[in-house]
Amino acid sequence: MEMTSPILRSHPGDLDFRDRAQAFRAAEEAPFDLIVVGAGITGAGVARAAAARGLRVALVEANDLAAGTSSRSSKMIHGGVRYLAQGDLSLVREAANERQVLRRIAPHLARITRFVLPTRSNRGMAKFRAAMWTFEKIGHVPREERHEVWDAAELARHEPLAATEGTNGGVVYFEFLTDDARLTLANARSAAADGALVLTHAPVKEVVLEGGRAVGVRCEGALEGETLGAVIRGKAIVNAAGPWVDALRALEQGDQGPRLSLTKGIHLVVPHSRLPLSHTVLMSAADKRPVFAVPRGDVSYLGTTDTFYPKTDYWPDIESEDVDYLLDAAAASFTSPRLSASDVVSSWTGIRPLVSQAGKKPSEISRRDELWTGPAGVMSIAGGKLTAYRAMAERVVDRIFEQLGQRGAPAPAEPEPLVGGDFEPASIAGQVPRDRLVDLYGAEAPDVARDGGDLAAEVRQAVVREGALRLEDYWVRRSARAFFDPDAGLSTLTPASHEMARLLGWSEAARLAEVSACQDRHIRSNSLFMRARGERLAREAS
Repeated sequence: MEMTSPILRSHPGDLDFRDRAQAFRAAEEAPFDLIVVGAGITGAGVARAAAARGLRVALVEANDLAAGTSSRSSKMIHGGVRYLAQGDLSLVREAANERQVLRRIAPHLARITRFVLPTRSNRGMAKFRAAMWTFEKIGHVPREERHEVWDAAELARHEPLAATEGTNGGVVYFEFLTDDARLTLANARSAAADGALVLTHAPVKEVVLEGGRAVGVRCEGALEGETLGAVIRGKAIVNAAGPWVDALRALEQGDQGPRLSLTKGIHLVVPHSRLPLSHTVLMSAADKRPVFAVPRGDVSYLGTTDTFYPKTDYWPDIESEDVDYLLDAAAASFTSPRLSASDVVSSWTGIRPLVSQAGKKPSEISRRDELWTGPAGVMSIAGGKLTAYRAMAERVVDRIFEQLGQRGAPAPAEPEPLVGGDFEPASIAGQVPRDRLVDLYGAEAPDVARDGGDLAAEVRQAVVREGALRLEDYWVRRSARAFFDPDAGLSTLTPASHEMARLLGWSEAARLAEVSACQDRHIRSNSLFMRARGERLAREAS
């Protein structure tokens, strides 16, 4: 396999996974204090926190980094305003604080943006403003980022598509948008920079027990044609497998009952020309749940649903009822021509691994995290929110030190920046002509720009620094092209596959198989919309 330009070499936290045999040998030979199973945001966050505090860590993932829930969220860093209504002030305080921490440690992954909530009565406006005042006080929100009020005329001027009939204006406040998959990646790379071993596409097949205690895991390579495997031994094991937490618990002891309630959330992406918003707009669905529409470059996206889902699929199905739920909310909220399924160019669906609460509706189940220890000593973590992942991870690491009987280093009062986050946005603006590179790579954007700044350079970054081993890893999670390119990134698959083939030593048959797998994935995820588009074109032709 060929190497690449020296521009992308020798950075702390590089994840170059091309020598798979060596990676499995290293995993089996090294002694670890902690094995973390699952490299979503929770597992990557725990690995990062543990490695930063001096533990020897192995982070093991069945698929790719962020391949499950952590690349399929709403991509928002919420302040937690809605939890005020539930009286959960500690959760609000934590979320508000964590927003500001993330802004400091990864400024390219915390993009501040206005959220607009149209209101229909003075009472409704006053109620939400009171909530915002409370949140801003608890969260120490800077004065320049506190909420403001638009009257109906201002709402119409600032957001012309908003349906203003029956409204008295709106409350405008600030939240943060992120790239959830790249936030997970940044945590995994930061863990690696502090000495953690990261092994992906290596599902755990067995929890190794000695004297009734868990002392390791056995994993196997999952890439095409691999016969690799390793028994990884560690003093402590954390199960951070997201929707698959119960499946891993069953490997520890088969008769443990399920602890999770899985719920599904879908998101629909349409061309920005069909929904040309200037801000994120909060909408109200038919059941009064808050949903939203978010502008992002050449597209806008709608989300999200919240329904029980019994399966642990990587790519859950999208039902027509889910689609209608969001499109109906958009039709009631905007004056533009009604969106239809034929307008949807891409979509994504995620599963929330929530801790079960009998008798509650999906949206009523607490988003608080919960940690419990199984009969063989494996710690399982579930629940929680993307916003508060870091605080959750530090609590888990505190428990690990207790289990190990070690005092351990305390969590840092001022956490170090994540890989890519050590910069001031203005400092590299002159070096990188395109916002896309800064949004993706932060402090590493100038390197990618010097390496060509094009698609091939992105692929080289993905493989040499970011651990991409499959075309889908780049297309979906390193670049988000599958969701946010106007053509769902389909036109990039072939050129990207050629560069990946060069770097990873794929045969032509393997390269074509990778392209085909991504195309098939797009079709399976978006068949409902492709069919609707075909029917519309047929009607227009006749």
